[in-house]
Amino acid sequence: MSEEPESTSASAPDARDVTPDRLLHTGGHDQPTPEDLVLASGRDLTPENLRWAERTLAEEGRAAVEKRLP
Repeated sequence: MSEEPESTSASAPDARDVTPDRLLHTGGHDQPTPEDLVLASGRDLTPENLRWAERTLAEEGRAAVEKRLP
């Protein structure tokens, strides 16, 4: 164990190493696709699952994806 106190301050990151805020958003304003819903539900991209996703999105809209995300 070190006798030196832990440093709690970190140096400011270089601006080139910081992800721009516009890239951090998940696209909550975009309409989810059937592929998005299939993947969010942990299923494989099969024709049957894509048909399920299309029906589910038509019935539930964007909430269909939100309900299935952790």
